[in-house]
Amino acid sequence: MLKNKIDKEKHLTICLVIPSLQAGGMERVMNELAAFFSRETGVDTHLVLYGKERNIFYDLPGNVKVHKPEWPFDNRRRMWSTIRTLLFLRRKIKTIQPDSILSFGEYWNSFVLLSLLGLKFPVYISDRCSPHEGLGHLHEFLRKILYPGAAGIIAQTSKAKQIYTDKKLNNNIRVIGNPIRQILKRDSNKSRENIVLSVGRLIDTKHHDRLIDIFQKANPGGWKLVIVGGNAIKQDGMNRLKNIIKQKGLQDQVVLPGTVSNVEEYYLKSKIFAFTSSSEGFPNVVGEAMSAGLPVISYDCVAGPSEMIENEKTGYLLELFDDETFKERLEHLMNDEELRESMGSLSIERVKRFSANYIGEKFYEFIT
Repeated sequence: MLKNKIDKEKHLTICLVIPSLQAGGMERVMNELAAFFSRETGVDTHLVLYGKERNIFYDLPGNVKVHKPEWPFDNRRRMWSTIRTLLFLRRKIKTIQPDSILSFGEYWNSFVLLSLLGLKFPVYISDRCSPHEGLGHLHEFLRKILYPGAAGIIAQTSKAKQIYTDKKLNNNIRVIGNPIRQILKRDSNKSRENIVLSVGRLIDTKHHDRLIDIFQKANPGGWKLVIVGGNAIKQDGMNRLKNIIKQKGLQDQVVLPGTVSNVEEYYLKSKIFAFTSSSEGFPNVVGEAMSAGLPVISYDCVAGPSEMIENEKTGYLLELFDDETFKERLEHLMNDEELRESMGSLSIERVKRFSANYIGEKFYEFIT
């Protein structure tokens, strides 16, 4: 239950604002928060979707009130559609009259702040990308002039907070990690398979091509690499990786299931989680793998993995692009079942500090 329990006769209205709830890390976190707030007595939870695609991939509780434009975004009339969306968001917030607003999205927070200029409602924002990622001159300019007007900023990591502080984006910045879904324990009658798993969109910064190469060199035989994830806008990673797999003759050893709704099954039947991303905000999939009892090998990229993985205890944190050491650690885990089990068991315990309830309370305390 919330630490600051609401008076039973009073109601608090929280409005969550995000472009869409399609499959993705940012969207999953917003969905977890919506579910958390909606379970609490005295909290009315609203969710506003305003992006081009307003699809909902995740299951939302029935008492979360969803709002989205009734008209499609027309790319042929981009400027008019953008203005129309801005006005929709402003009118909708004025109708909802929220006590607090939470907005996600590094390319979208400025839009939300701009649309609500002059209104009394406190807006809390959170960028969900790597804090080092450049957003282009326009977005950086908008952040510089609009972010100081936000009620507060949620940074996913201490590194992100330091970067935002140095940029003087806001005087009220709080570090709150992501709520990590707890992957339910599998049926005791089922056993894990010799699978190295990776989960993430098939984009360049995930470096799945490097992971395939590392796996090929480390595989003692009898193991498979499964990379779960779909294409991103403007990047056809699926076909690119399929071509690499074919060229290396690994069709029987490397599997690309695409975007799946049952990713939990992959966590629970695998033995090792491998992560070769070079740019993250807070990789939920690392925490999910740990909650499923998997040791994790990851580049120590900025930012996120080091917030969860304890090097040589719950997995391995490796220097960016140190693929030779990555291969050696992967071989070690493949050949040492006892080590995999001990690291996996400790991972389950360590990741509990990112439970949905604990992180949900941290968000609630900050935005109210």
